[in-house]
Amino acid sequence: MSMNVTDHGLQKSLDEDGALFIKGHGSHLETAGAVNNEARIDLTFNGKSSLQHALQNAMPPESYTNSAPIRPHLGARAPCALNIVLQIVGSRGDIQPFIALGTELQKHGHRVRVASHDVFADFVRQSNLEFYPAGGDPSDLMAYMVKNPSLVPSVSSLMAGDIGRKQDMVEEMLEKFFLSCIEPDPISGVPFIAEAIIANPPSFAHIHLAEALGIPVHLMFTMPYSPTRAFPHPLANIKQSNLDPKVTNYLSYGMVEMLTWQGLGDIINNWRRKSLNLDPISSSTAGVLLSAHEVPYTYCWSPALVPKPSDWPPYIDVCGFFFREEPQYSPPQHITEFLQAGPPPIYIGFGSIVMDDSAKMTDLILMALRRSGVRAIISKGWAKLGEGRSDENALFIDDCPHEWLFKYVAGVIHHGGAGTTACGLLNACPTFIIPFFGDQPFWGAMVAKADAGPFPVSHKELDLETLTKAIDMLLAPTTKAAAVRIAETMRTENGVAQAVQSFHHHLPQEKLTCDLLPGEAAAWTYDAKRLSKSDRKRFKDGLKLSPRALSVLSNRQKLDLGKVQLNHPKPIEIENHRWDPLTATSSALLGSLVDFSKGFGSLVSAPATKIRHETRKRERRYAATTALTDSSQEHGLAPNIDSQDATPASAGTGEHSLEVKLAASSKPAQETSSSNAGISAGKGISQMTTSVLKGTLVDVPLALTEGLHNLPELYGDKVRKHNKITDWKSGTAEAGKNFAYNFLDASWCLFKQPVVDAAKKGPVGLVTGLGKAGFGLITKPSSAMFGLLAYPALGIYKSIVASLSKTEKKVLEARLAHDEYFARIDPISDQEIASVLSAFGTEK
Repeated sequence: MSMNVTDHGLQKSLDEDGALFIKGHGSHLETAGAVNNEARIDLTFNGKSSLQHALQNAMPPESYTNSAPIRPHLGARAPCALNIVLQIVGSRGDIQPFIALGTELQKHGHRVRVASHDVFADFVRQSNLEFYPAGGDPSDLMAYMVKNPSLVPSVSSLMAGDIGRKQDMVEEMLEKFFLSCIEPDPISGVPFIAEAIIANPPSFAHIHLAEALGIPVHLMFTMPYSPTRAFPHPLANIKQSNLDPKVTNYLSYGMVEMLTWQGLGDIINNWRRKSLNLDPISSSTAGVLLSAHEVPYTYCWSPALVPKPSDWPPYIDVCGFFFREEPQYSPPQHITEFLQAGPPPIYIGFGSIVMDDSAKMTDLILMALRRSGVRAIISKGWAKLGEGRSDENALFIDDCPHEWLFKYVAGVIHHGGAGTTACGLLNACPTFIIPFFGDQPFWGAMVAKADAGPFPVSHKELDLETLTKAIDMLLAPTTKAAAVRIAETMRTENGVAQAVQSFHHHLPQEKLTCDLLPGEAAAWTYDAKRLSKSDRKRFKDGLKLSPRALSVLSNRQKLDLGKVQLNHPKPIEIENHRWDPLTATSSALLGSLVDFSKGFGSLVSAPATKIRHETRKRERRYAATTALTDSSQEHGLAPNIDSQDATPASAGTGEHSLEVKLAASSKPAQETSSSNAGISAGKGISQMTTSVLKGTLVDVPLALTEGLHNLPELYGDKVRKHNKITDWKSGTAEAGKNFAYNFLDASWCLFKQPVVDAAKKGPVGLVTGLGKAGFGLITKPSSAMFGLLAYPALGIYKSIVASLSKTEKKVLEARLAHDEYFARIDPISDQEIASVLSAFGTEK
């Protein structure tokens, strides 16, 4: 069965078993990736020898002098208190470390909201953290991802109708992650506006929301997602490669990212366009988003187990495992009696893994125990091991906290979950991992590399001989000694505290804090050009103001409120990179054609789709309302934010109010499904018209301009990066700069390039240098000329889009509601007023 082809030489197909197969080809490198049935990706690389040197030069340096992990000063404070949203997708085990993180962040004065699956609401709120329901069923989603790694569908999933349901789920979660940044608490009604995002990579919304809101984003995870030469991506199996192993390892991360985008790209781009008012991004851009924008990463494992790779840059930290506080636990009598009846047993358990034949696994375990002469405590788990069985050497138990049990066992055998691995090593337990899927083989390999256990053996390859040998090695003195060494180091770490320190370290502190009240976050900016001459020198980049500081100055008419804007302390602009004029222009034309075709197709399909979508939406809303009502009654609160205490007051004239008013908007009458269908058809016509105008006046000229501008990069020349274009003024300014610099660079390269190449390669270099210089004389002036049209057109387009954007208005409304609410419940003091006026240089 075949699927659509081609994105830069990429072929995508499904084999007879329904496994996704991706093949990329070029003149120097062929790659192939096949998704297997264990949620892992089999990769092959076949490259020409001439490619080795080029790839190594294109990769980051092998080591960074300042890439040592950040060590926390545990008494250090944050630069200012922030509203932080933690966005997490995954199982309970994925949520649990972030609860520990959120609790630690609260100790530093931050307000913390956890946005995750609805089923974890009580689990989160019991830890005194705010919760925002992001939708999605974690068990359903995890089951789907096991069958379809990276959300790329198999034939069986297509036939079962899973795809539409999972796409709806992901679409819903992306939208709710956006709402989690701006909506009030769903129970108390207290307003919220996110000032920073911490997320795990599978939540997917993170960097896109950071771009839309202009706020810092920080990723934290329990397995490596950042490219490195040290080891391949945890989800990758390198089946064959004739490249250097370090190069192969590095390339594996890009292949996994490509697969992920193949499964999610359309959904994310539609969401970017419709909800965030952002342009769609290409596959080639999506694969390097996080590294290109140097998004900070904190990895939650111990450096004693997996040291930070030397080629990871300074914005990536390895901090240590996140451990929760040990729960209170009193063991039942049968566990205590078994522990006291003989030498320490080993622990065997596979958690939430569901096996096809648990009886066969039980028989295998019991035979290996008899042959090894050891005792074991066996967790029944979801596989229900030992169902109806008994053995004098084994005790089958239900749930028991690992934090307690692992203190009394001689070693542990499990599936390789990061949390179970961490808990075992913290208690100096030698560890043997029997992986089933995903990143579990990675953790098994890391444990074995640290000599703390045997090499992992897949559950499919496990037999009596291998299990018996593994148990014998598990109990060897050398294995125990290695586990003890790791445990001693882990006990000196405080992973959660160090992760918070890492988060604080990577914040843009100067742009984040108020200029007049340094201990508060800056929510607003005032253009420096509007200040007095003396103040312009003090606040060159504009005056950054907290809500309280703005209130003081605005109520004394020291500022023109019409010139106050939202502060964007960490602006991110994701742009599609154009490598050359041919592919750039053809891609732009194809994109315009696709948009036009979608608009034309939606004239017929959109009305029906809209009706189906509205029906599903009403069903979900009804279910959510029912759940919210039940939860509200359980907490003794009304899910009503119209009460006086919950609703932000309108701006008044008092000292503590902000005199900013939004234009009143009347609520539209409830739309019927038929009217929605008509609107959808109208949007199709609008999309057709827009695609033609935008493609002709903006996309194609811009692609041609930047393709010509970037073409010299292909032969090693450096090109200038253009400044951010936000409106017609910045577009016109950039057109002028691009025109001047390209003509200047073309003239300079005519003399420089031959000299530089001749110095490196002699007469041959002189010839190649003259060729490059002549090439630059064509491409750079051409880019300069086309840029006179492209950049102003792009600026005008962005001005129009910004004026029509609902996203900015939603964020502004959330900001105002938040500021008004907290100004009312925590009025500004006379001392703070005096501090603001003094810092601004104004007498009270």
